[in-house]
Amino acid sequence: MSTTTAINNDVANLSLAAEGKKRIEWAGRNMPVLNQIKERFAKERPFAGVRIAACMHVTTETANLMLALKAGGAELALCASNPLSTQDDTAAALVKEFGISVYARNAVDRDGYYKHLNAALDIKPQFVFDDGCDLVNVLHTTRTELLDGVIAGCEETTTGVIRLSQMAKDGALKFPMIAVNDTDTKHMFDNRYGTGQSTFDAIFRATNTLVAGKIVVVAGFGYCGKGVAERAKGLGAEVIVTEIDPTKALDAMMQGFRVMPMTKAAAIGDIFITVTGNRDVLRDEHFKQMKDGAILANSGHFDIEIDVAWLEKNAKNKNAKMRFQTDEYEMKDGRRILLIAEGRLANLGAAEGHPASVMDMSFSDQALTAEWLLKVGKSLAAGLHNVPTEIDKNVATLKLASMGAELDQLTPAQELYLNSWEHGS
Repeated sequence: MSTTTAINNDVANLSLAAEGKKRIEWAGRNMPVLNQIKERFAKERPFAGVRIAACMHVTTETANLMLALKAGGAELALCASNPLSTQDDTAAALVKEFGISVYARNAVDRDGYYKHLNAALDIKPQFVFDDGCDLVNVLHTTRTELLDGVIAGCEETTTGVIRLSQMAKDGALKFPMIAVNDTDTKHMFDNRYGTGQSTFDAIFRATNTLVAGKIVVVAGFGYCGKGVAERAKGLGAEVIVTEIDPTKALDAMMQGFRVMPMTKAAAIGDIFITVTGNRDVLRDEHFKQMKDGAILANSGHFDIEIDVAWLEKNAKNKNAKMRFQTDEYEMKDGRRILLIAEGRLANLGAAEGHPASVMDMSFSDQALTAEWLLKVGKSLAAGLHNVPTEIDKNVATLKLASMGAELDQLTPAQELYLNSWEHGS
């Protein structure tokens, strides 16, 4: 429903709203599970009077999550978790067409980014949705006066869960946060299939390179790394994996990928993709070995996986935006290194992020977890918690049904066998 009421916002251009509305509706067609949840929320209004602040990628898929929560009665304030992922038309549509407060502009600077975080928190949220733990970090550092009013929150990313785990370990986390990222229907599908496809979508858009015949180096073999490596192999590349975990490295070997340290891979790789959630994965010692024309892309959340500051300082010349979201750094010896999306999330900075059909599961997890927190949030201890298994299974079941699949059912004898120790084999 369109609205012209004054909604607090800082978006680039409200005249883009009509185009954004079309794209939000297009994504919604491919999010059948979330649509079912939205319809129920609209009838039951579980979030009536509830204030939610969200720091997430402002994309068409996120917009559909916001609309589901709004249908349930929530008062929302959305800010962007990544300056390059913001879709300005989507932000405009959420404000002008759907009456949601949004603070997001594509390519906003660091000061603007934190201004937006604080603006979202100004609604004094009872629940927070985070994508990388920055919103939670601000709450615990500069906006501590709001902590007592926060009941609980959800975290959507691997990087955010890592940061929250450390906060919980140090006793610094002051309210319960739910690791939505760790549900099977999130990390097994969003991280693996979503990141795998959308990362190469970004590389194609930014560089128009042929992957077949290239050597692709994947830093990190978690679910994101698995997806990237699988897609690279399917496109005809030779894949090298770098890892610090012996079990994950062994898994990569068993799947037919070469495993070696980045110090060795740097000299032979053509395309480098970081998906670790850690910092300085590609740094000076690696840049100095890379081939002329090496392509660097980060799909591991924050812009610290590739040491962009070193490139800025040590390149002889920088040819900014040689192509769409591609900066070329010319080294003193004449080699050129190509960096996609400024080292930020390539799949959102140089493409549109994950397909809506994948985000359908992740955001359904998010919506149902938020509803669950309404009931149990105040009883949970401060710290990091998992999503209840039944929510995860429910989302998977609904997704299967939307795809026309059916499951087998246990027979009474099978049910008895699985629940009894008295029957031998």
